[in-house]
Amino acid sequence: MDIFSYESARRIGEQNVLRKVDALMDWAAISALLKNGLKRSGLGPQGYNEITMFKCLLIGQWHNLSDPKLEESLRVRFDFMLFAGLELHGTVPDETTHCRFRNALVRAGIFDALLAEVCRQIEDHGLKVKEADAAIIGATLIESAAHPRTHVDAPAEDRAEDENPDDPATVVFSADHDARWIKKGRKSMLGYKGFARCDEEGFVDKIHTTPANVGESPQFGTMIDGAKAQRVLADKAYASKANRAALKGKHRDGILHKAVRGRPLRQSEKRFNKMISKHRFRIEQCFGTMKRLFGLHRARYFGVAKTHAQTVMAAISQNLLKAANKITLNLQTSALA
Repeated sequence: MDIFSYESARRIGEQNVLRKVDALMDWAAISALLKNGLKRSGLGPQGYNEITMFKCLLIGQWHNLSDPKLEESLRVRFDFMLFAGLELHGTVPDETTHCRFRNALVRAGIFDALLAEVCRQIEDHGLKVKEADAAIIGATLIESAAHPRTHVDAPAEDRAEDENPDDPATVVFSADHDARWIKKGRKSMLGYKGFARCDEEGFVDKIHTTPANVGESPQFGTMIDGAKAQRVLADKAYASKANRAALKGKHRDGILHKAVRGRPLRQSEKRFNKMISKHRFRIEQCFGTMKRLFGLHRARYFGVAKTHAQTVMAAISQNLLKAANKITLNLQTSALA
């Protein structure tokens, strides 16, 4: 360790969240995923190390920084330099380098694999249950980064998207051509819908992103794919015969019951809904953390693919923060205590 790293570590302190994350993760495994996705041969001109670049993206997501602000912060923040492995007198990746690296990862389509690897490592540390009792599914709206040039008079209503498949909201008057209009309450917005699956502790292990006017119920099969939990919990938006049938033989049914015209809920169904609701709130907490701390209330970039990447990075950040809050570092070795 050089004098800069030693002095920075001393000033930052052992319980800094980024230092905990650095000690928690096996970056060699992350590096292997990045190299495989980016198809780097190791030949030719060498740029910045892929782990350094990924850590920079993580810092940008963690602190809700634009690429220019990320470049500026990496020049002056000791904790950012130490975490990313940058030297005091060395060069710092500029904003276009961050942008190109992120776009390369989007084209490679490896963000889901990165989330899965982070979850695996957290499980190996014993901080996350490998096979939780429940998998909780939910969705949230994410506003587009674009400013629409016009307003759609009758966008699809949230939770009723499937009732109007030919809704005029599919017409986009915006630079963000993947975004779609949706109405929630009295407010209409242009954007996307982010689906997430978490366990009962709030660790997110799956992300799915669509335009905002896509119905939630048809995405249920995608969201339960790969789930290892005994029961799947979901709200009334997923209450359909097809979704309940999809759970049979695989998971116990934890979808809330929905009253329909002419058929009110039975007392047993009301009790079931109340029991499920005591656990289902966890997914809303995840969305709250990802929006409040990691800037997921609004997309930073145009397009479904880039918004999906942002949502995955917010989920990774949320998982790492939750894991870091469970550990302490050994004051002598900076290893997990």
